[in-house]
Amino acid sequence: MNREVIGRCPVCGEKLKVVKLHCQRCDTSIEGKFDLDKFSYLTKEEKFFIETFIKNRGNIKEIEKDLGISYPTVRRTLDQVIKSLGYNVQPDEKEVSSIDVLEKLEKGEISSEEALKLLKGSE
Repeated sequence: MNREVIGRCPVCGEKLKVVKLHCQRCDTSIEGKFDLDKFSYLTKEEKFFIETFIKNRGNIKEIEKDLGISYPTVRRTLDQVIKSLGYNVQPDEKEVSSIDVLEKLEKGEISSEEALKLLKGSE
């Protein structure tokens, strides 16, 4: 039975290190301190999102359909994965305001007509 390697300690949340590698075929073992790749430290949900993102070639509309989530949620999740991989997320002001407008529309705080006016104004 194959099990997935976990990247974080289930007790304290600290990053784990691999200390032993073993070949079942020739029974060779190598001991030391080995780092896992940065994807090993992502949550299962983040890994699933990346898989969906790649499968859909980054097409946000298709990701929305596959995951049943809105555009702002796709963008927010993508930003979170980028941060989890150790990169800075610095969206430009236009993107931030567009996401805010779409979130307000999704929550019913503004009408579609108001959202359209606000989005056209941010161009």
